[in-house]
Amino acid sequence: MSVFLAIDLGAESGRVVRGTLRDGRLAVEEAHRFVNRPVAVPGGLHWDVLALFADLSAGIAAAGGAAGSPPRGVGIDAWGNDFALLDRDGRLVGNPWHYRDARTRSAPALVAARVGSGAIYRATGTPSLPINTASQLVAMEGSPHLDVAQRLVMLPDLFGYWLTGELAAEQTIASTSQLLDVTTRTWAMPVIEKLGIPRRLFDHEVMPAGTRVGSLVDDPRIPLWTVAGHDTASAVAAVPAATAAFGYISAGTWSLVGLELTAPVLTDEAMRAGFSNEAGVGGTTRFLRNGTGLWLLQRCRAAWRSPPYGELAAAAAAAPAFRSLVDPDSPDFVAPRDMPAQIAATCRMTGEPVPEDEAAVVRCVLDSLACKHRWTLERAERLAGQRAEVVHIVGGGAANPLLCQLTADLTARPVLAGPVEATAVGNLLVQAWATGELGSLAEARAVVARSLPPRLFEPGRSEAAEVAYARFRTLLDSRDKI
Repeated sequence: MSVFLAIDLGAESGRVVRGTLRDGRLAVEEAHRFVNRPVAVPGGLHWDVLALFADLSAGIAAAGGAAGSPPRGVGIDAWGNDFALLDRDGRLVGNPWHYRDARTRSAPALVAARVGSGAIYRATGTPSLPINTASQLVAMEGSPHLDVAQRLVMLPDLFGYWLTGELAAEQTIASTSQLLDVTTRTWAMPVIEKLGIPRRLFDHEVMPAGTRVGSLVDDPRIPLWTVAGHDTASAVAAVPAATAAFGYISAGTWSLVGLELTAPVLTDEAMRAGFSNEAGVGGTTRFLRNGTGLWLLQRCRAAWRSPPYGELAAAAAAAPAFRSLVDPDSPDFVAPRDMPAQIAATCRMTGEPVPEDEAAVVRCVLDSLACKHRWTLERAERLAGQRAEVVHIVGGGAANPLLCQLTADLTARPVLAGPVEATAVGNLLVQAWATGELGSLAEARAVVARSLPPRLFEPGRSEAAEVAYARFRTLLDSRDKI
């Protein structure tokens, strides 16, 4: 029996998960969960990394104590793009910015002007977006924080540094920055120089997932491993795929829809369509498009005083299908004060029926997400020249039967849903692979299929779904012309 601990940090919450691998099966138990509360101050929106570190440290202590003998490792995954700056003494230079802060809205245009949209895409495999690390750094020009900074670390690597005293830069999380060379998987120094970003921030080697970083300061018996530091990369590693011809949807705050490839797709068409080529586990490429996901439902729920998700999903299942549709990726939904009111306003503006109650709003969100899942998957297939025979939904969205069934109906493919805690599961299995408990990514995925078998949703494509999807396409075309 081998025990591993996964620290899995999401935009809404964090958790410490204990995994036990025995006889080819993985048992997963949540040891500690905590809220992630971003902080808005007059200067902008930030992450409270000190509170997160206190919570994850408490979780390690609780999970490690319950394990009996010391765990064989700890790994950390988190969301991409955001970063911390350290000074020459390794001390934190200010609280890290939140990717939803408005300061970066004009930065992609500056990035494109300095490097060229096509050139930076061919170099890094990433289109220019306001949330990218590159955009955030360009937006910081002239900042005294940037002047004194000596090292940039992505957030999983920051917490690993505080746990061990050792600095690392993991490959999958670095690939979300738009500053990593998509071919060599080293820092793209020509891009960094053209952007005017100090080279000294990247004077360190990028490590693949499965590298030993060091030992925990509080318990030197426990090693820290680089896992797939980007939560989506960990989630994709946990896809229980039995074939290479699969599509995936990592459904949480964001809906990340894509294919697993052996090489990047760096065409101008892929760039214009907004697809990224991010590093995956075992040398794979995650060819995906990052879209707004259950963020819409999360913000609606907050506006309604947080009723249980199950109640909202059940009410939506009884509501009329495809009555109201919106584009989940509309800029209107980035950070509205009142999400239900914004959905109503957007429907009114586009000529869609306005949802009349909570059930109708939730139904609008889920119908629209399923339509966008199909739209994105079909584009990924056309751009990559690879068809997905089955679609795997992992993450929180896998626990929503209506979203899974709608996605099966719209895509006309079987949908396999689960695991829900895919990021933590992928984190644990990469550690097991690093220690020699598992021999390959395929073996890790077989463990997932045996231990946490997914739920099958067969497609039931109907004329109503086709009519709705045609209406959704028209809605997208209309928005592109605004």
